Amino acid sequence: MISEFNFFHHWYPLIPIEDIDSNSPTPVTLLGLRLVIWKPRSSTYYQVFLDQCPHRLAPLSEGRIDENSDNLMCSYHGWEFDQNGICTSIPQTENTKILTKNKQQFACVSFPSRQINGLLWVWPDKNSQDLANKTPLPLSPQIDADKGFIWSSYVRDMAYDWQTLVENVADPSHVPYAHHGVQGNRNNGQPIPIEIVKSTPNVIEAKIERALNSTITFEPPCRLEYAIKIGDSNKQVGLVVYCVPVAPGKSRLVGQFPRNFAKSLMKIIPRWWEHLTTRHLVLEGDMILLQQQEYYLQEKQETQSWKTAYQLPTEADRLVIEFRRWFDTYCQGKLPWEQVGINDTHLTINDNRHEVLDRYHQHTQHCSSCRNALNNVKKLQFILLILAIFSLIGCSIMPDEFRQQWGLLLGGFIVIELGIYSWLKWWLEPRFYFVDYIHADKK
Repeated sequence: MISEFNFFHHWYPLIPIEDIDSNSPTPVTLLGLRLVIWKPRSSTYYQVFLDQCPHRLAPLSEGRIDENSDNLMCSYHGWEFDQNGICTSIPQTENTKILTKNKQQFACVSFPSRQINGLLWVWPDKNSQDLANKTPLPLSPQIDADKGFIWSSYVRDMAYDWQTLVENVADPSHVPYAHHGVQGNRNNGQPIPIEIVKSTPNVIEAKIERALNSTITFEPPCRLEYAIKIGDSNKQVGLVVYCVPVAPGKSRLVGQFPRNFAKSLMKIIPRWWEHLTTRHLVLEGDMILLQQQEYYLQEKQETQSWKTAYQLPTEADRLVIEFRRWFDTYCQGKLPWEQVGINDTHLTINDNRHEVLDRYHQHTQHCSSCRNALNNVKKLQFILLILAIFSLIGCSIMPDEFRQQWGLLLGGFIVIELGIYSWLKWWLEPRFYFVDYIHADKK
C-alpha cells in the first residue's frame, strides 16, 4: 500500500536569516498556518510561533519585543511570552500563581526551528518534535563554502500555487522564451533531452547531457535544485529553489544561487541591485503566464486529468510528467488545505497586473537589502532636492561679481543634482514597487 505524503512532517525554509527584522515580529504563512518569527534581542536564535495569542487569539505579529523583559508582548492586552512560548506576564492579574498553574494552557504554540545555511527553517507540526529531530533538512550540497562555493539568496511571494511553482522550475525548456533577453534567447530554443535517472517517494533525479551538463534534483516537498557543470572545467553554477506552499494560489520561492567561480564579482555587485536587475525579471517573465495557466488547469481538472489537459509530447516535458505522477501517487494530486480548515480552493484569474507583479509586497518588504536601499534612495532624493533649492537660492542672491565668476559652476551643480534626483525618483525608486513585463516588447 502506498503511504500518503505528509506535508507537515518536513522542514521548510521560511526566509533568509539576513532578511529578518530582529527588532519586531515578522508574520509569515506556511501551509495555511499563519506564523510569527521573532527572537529576544539578547539571543541569536529565532523562534517560530503560531500567530495567535492564547488569550483572545490576537495576532502576535502585531506585537512588540519588550525592552525590559526581552519577551514577545501581545499588543492587545500586554501578555508576554518568552522564547519557549511560556507566558511570563499577565498585567490584568496580581496572582502570579495563575501563571504557574496554567503554564501549558497559557503557552503559545511553538514550532521546531533551525538556522542552517543562512536560512530559517521550520517544522510545521508542533506535536512531532522527536520526528523533527530525526529528519534531516533538505540542504543543498552546493551551499558549502568548504567546497569553494559562494552564493546569494532571494525570497519572493508568488501569485500562483506550490504545484505550479515546482512544475515551472522543473521545466528548463521555457527559459529561452519566457525569459528572452534576461536569461535566454528565443532564437536559441532547442530540444532538451531530459532523462529521469531516479524516482522514489523521497526524491526525483534527472539529468541533461549537452553543452552544459545538468543534474536536477527534486526532494519533496520543497527542494528543487540544478547543478550545472560548465564544459570540461571544474566550474559549476547552481540554482537552489525551495518551493514553499503558502495558501491556495499562493507560494513562496526561497532561492540560493551558488557558484564556485567569479566570486569577486558576486561580492562587488550589491544584493539589491542583483534583485532589481536580474532576479525580479526572471520571475516576472512567467508570473502572468503561470497565474492564468493554473486557473485553466484547475478548471479542466474538474472533468479530466492533467494527462489530457496538457499535451506533453517531448523529452523536455519528462520531469514535469514525473512530478505530476509523483503528486498524483503520493498526494492524490492535492495539497492538505482541508487539514488547516481551508475548504475553498477555487482559483480565479487576477487581471490586475499591479497585484500579480507587485514587487513591494512580494519582495521588497521581506528583503533587508532592498528595504534599506529603498530607504536610502528616498533619503538621497531629499538631500539632493534640498541642495538644489539652496544652490538656486544662493545663485539668485549672489552679488553680480560672484555670479559672473561662480554662477555657471553653481548652475551646473543644480542641473546635476536635479538630474540625479530625477533618475532616482522616476527610474530607480519605482523598480522597488512595480515594473510591468510585456513579452511583446522584448525584441
